[in-house]
Amino acid sequence: MSEQRTGPVTAPTDADVTEFLDGVTHAVRRRDADRLVELYGRITGEPPVMWGPTMIGFGTYHYRYASGREGDAGAAGFSPRKAATTIYLPDGTAAHADLLARLGPHTTGVSCVYVKDLDAVDLAVLEEVLRRSWAEVTGTVPFTTRLSGPYATDRDDRPPPA
Repeated sequence: MSEQRTGPVTAPTDADVTEFLDGVTHAVRRRDADRLVELYGRITGEPPVMWGPTMIGFGTYHYRYASGREGDAGAAGFSPRKAATTIYLPDGTAAHADLLARLGPHTTGVSCVYVKDLDAVDLAVLEEVLRRSWAEVTGTVPFTTRLSGPYATDRDDRPPPA
């Protein structure tokens, strides 16, 4: 028997962002994290907040499904992971395929972009992707649809955004 989730997998915490970043030992991930904190701050106007133990998030958005299910999730964020920096796009990577084709070396998942070194990608393109995503999920109408992947339909049984 599986347990049904009732809230977001990742939630904001009171953990200190600077302390977390001080613990990032991979030199490139640390450098890139510092750059992304500055970039996201400019784009969002929001302070960085730890979401769970390893994600740095900026702002929130409210989602509401036709079923009536609703909640709040991080509107923008990233995580400096060992293999690559994970950049989260709540509106899905498919929504940004045109720009991601010009980004430079990266891989993608349904709602994540994985970058090993920000020096190897076009930062102007990345900034536009982040701006578009932020605008989409923080618009005046609640964000309700994943544009690709397993949660592309409005189903009651899907988990809330991470």
